[in-house]
Amino acid sequence: MKLGAMSISLAVKDIQKSKTFYETLGFTVFAGQIEKNYLILKNGNALVGLFQGMFENNILTFNPGWDESANKLDDFDDVRDIQKHLKANHIKLEREADASTSGPASVVFFDPDGNTILIDQHV
Repeated sequence: MKLGAMSISLAVKDIQKSKTFYETLGFTVFAGQIEKNYLILKNGNALVGLFQGMFENNILTFNPGWDESANKLDDFDDVRDIQKHLKANHIKLEREADASTSGPASVVFFDPDGNTILIDQHV
């Protein structure tokens, strides 16, 4: 499966403090709006999302159809195909994409340790 760009989405308590911390590690703001309590930071191919007050736990995020710079990929596996594969392998989905649609959609599920995984397609 081609899952696309991978990032970690962190549930932070103080987005400004977290921004400063990750900038110290060499990350720069790539996207988002701090006044809306979310930022995406980048260091090379590494992506870290900072989200204040949006969710309780950290989330492993994959973006089918995007590379690490949010450029559209010509060849990728659609989230609905990924969903079909997950279901065929008996992975319980917390949230499913509407299989009758195309374009942007998402799927949420948990790994064996309870970590949230988001497959979030924007194209």
